[in-house]
Amino acid sequence: MNQHVAAHAFLHELYEDDYFPNHVVDKGRAILVRLCEHIEAEQPKDLAALYVLTDAATDEFNLLEAEFEEAGSEIETTAREAIGEDFWFIATSYGFIDADSERLIANREW
Repeated sequence: MNQHVAAHAFLHELYEDDYFPNHVVDKGRAILVRLCEHIEAEQPKDLAALYVLTDAATDEFNLLEAEFEEAGSEIETTAREAIGEDFWFIATSYGFIDADSERLIANREW
């Protein structure tokens, strides 16, 4: 529903780098899109409620790490930064400008 988010190219940097297999990056993009859908559906009222949603999405990325490794890749510096930036983009696009960028992905294992 958010046109700013709908026009955003999630994980753009990863798609441009052959080190990251597109079929796995597609799954990461789907996680981010689902996060947006959850935010729109649940309309979190405060940062605590937003962090519940971002924690769940981060958990999904934690599971996705194994698929990156199976494909000869990993969630390393470039990927961590791209994922973190997209979490921040999502939070701010939905009005959570005071969200802590590190807290958004605090439970990451990558």
